[in-house]
Amino acid sequence: MHSKSGEYLRACLRAWDGYPSDLTDEQWALIEPLLPAPRTGRKGGRRDKHPRRRIVDTILYLARTGCQWRYLPKDFPPFQTAYWYFTWWHEDGTVERVHDALRVKVRQADGRCAEPSAGLVDLQSVRAADTVPKSTSTRRRHP
Repeated sequence: MHSKSGEYLRACLRAWDGYPSDLTDEQWALIEPLLPAPRTGRKGGRRDKHPRRRIVDTILYLARTGCQWRYLPKDFPPFQTAYWYFTWWHEDGTVERVHDALRVKVRQADGRCAEPSAGLVDLQSVRAADTVPKSTSTRRRHP
């Protein structure tokens, strides 16, 4: 009975396509070159234990579902590993570089200029800093 249940589980895993938030091969081809080189080699750290693509899939899963780091499904790398990569890539600007590169691709695919030409700020949502006097940071709408 054990071998049949094991075979069934392996067959299910082979048929499983992953999560909806997982990258397609085409998406990964866009993102992979934007990631920093692994910290390996002489005095550069050990080799990556988990594939970079799986780390990115983990971060995208968290962003899409709002799941807490500790509640990641067990088929992802450990949350500590994913969190380490996320903070490293956030601090070194990788997250911003990936975002900017993908924004350019989307805008060009829509036939628009690669860089936005205007921006909007909703003044009702912007809060003034503590250093700004209250008399200048609010406006009464009703007498």
